Amino acid sequence: MSIGFWQIAVVVILVVLLFGRGKISSLMGDVAKGIKSFKKGMASDPTEDTEPKNVSENNQDSNNKE
Repeated sequence: MSIGFWQIAVVVILVVLLFGRGKISSLMGDVAKGIKSFKKGMASDPTEDTEPKNVSENNQDSNNKE
């Protein structure tokens, strides 16, 4: 059993009726921003953070200031 054109058309029409065009377009915009952010993160230079940060030292410093 294969999916035909009419079955896809009915599903698309139902999705548009349920969510509306505005909601779908904003959702696609959010997806595009996420993809761009992911690509930017993957392209960043991994040598920037050569020294790992010690989180426990930062917590002790903030506790001593109080």
